[in-house]
Amino acid sequence: MRLKVPSALTVVAICAFSATAAQATELDPAAVIYKLPDQIRWSPADERGVQTAVVVGDPSKPGLYMVFTKWIAGNHFSHPHFHPNDRFITVLKGTWWVGTGTKFDPDHTVPMPAGSFVTHFGKQVHYDGAKDEDAVLLIVGEGPATATPAEDK
Repeated sequence: MRLKVPSALTVVAICAFSATAAQATELDPAAVIYKLPDQIRWSPADERGVQTAVVVGDPSKPGLYMVFTKWIAGNHFSHPHFHPNDRFITVLKGTWWVGTGTKFDPDHTVPMPAGSFVTHFGKQVHYDGAKDEDAVLLIVGEGPATATPAEDK
């Protein structure tokens, strides 16, 4: 049985095609804009253990907004509160813990693993956070995005 050895021309053609396929293509910014993960600017963690990165709109103004929110591991939680408008949340990474009602009780929260989709209805009391792992969320809502405390102490 005789093995066929590729010709030098074939090898050069394959290498040239591979190099061309590996080169980045420029996208038309009139059609598509994007940020790679290392280009997203996260805020420093606040006193609740939360970092945010606004990716669309401005949550403090009327209109659509989208915010990445990262709850840092270590039993960091918000306290019972509500928002004026519905918010739509997708858990992108980790487990996010959610509770309802005016009594703050992290032991009675429900785990939402990565891939979960949650709706926080406007003017309904809830609290949420992270326990033993970071939880990264994408929150979509209609601004202004305010939070009104609603905890019974």
